[in-house]
Amino acid sequence: MSMFGDGLDAAVHKAFTRPAPKTAPAQMRYLVKQLGGTKAVAQMLRISQRTVERYVKDQIKKPRPDLAARLEREVKARWQPQIRAKARKKAATTGGIVIDTRARLGYTAPLGTTDQDRIRHLTVALPPRYAARLFDAQQAGASDSKLQEIAAEALREVYFQDGGRRAGSLF
Repeated sequence: MSMFGDGLDAAVHKAFTRPAPKTAPAQMRYLVKQLGGTKAVAQMLRISQRTVERYVKDQIKKPRPDLAARLEREVKARWQPQIRAKARKKAATTGGIVIDTRARLGYTAPLGTTDQDRIRHLTVALPPRYAARLFDAQQAGASDSKLQEIAAEALREVYFQDGGRRAGSLF
């Protein structure tokens, strides 16, 4: 996935009411229950059906690193979908989201002047309309660059233009 997409997912995961299964056998049992059988899980994880059955029965406890990463990613993608949807809806309608970013900002100026561009750390609360745009774009499969454009537009309006009260000519 992308840096922005992962950040949006992490923000939603904070709303979970219960932790996702941690051990490989527990994760495998959860996926088998969600997908309705060991065959579907085996195809999704690109392993044999017999291997899935062995994880379910606790005969194998420690997966290879690549399988462990796929397993964790698939479990988190399916864990508490109603809670995830509620968190997205809340951010998109009433709460908004907070963006924490580092960006190179400044003016075109001679080197050594105070207006020279530099990296700045910004933590900005975005209004719900931008949260909704970010989540909608992520759900539609937008690229990282598209998510960056939406975030940049939000930062421009909220942080630099202060809702239209200053710096009206920024692009």
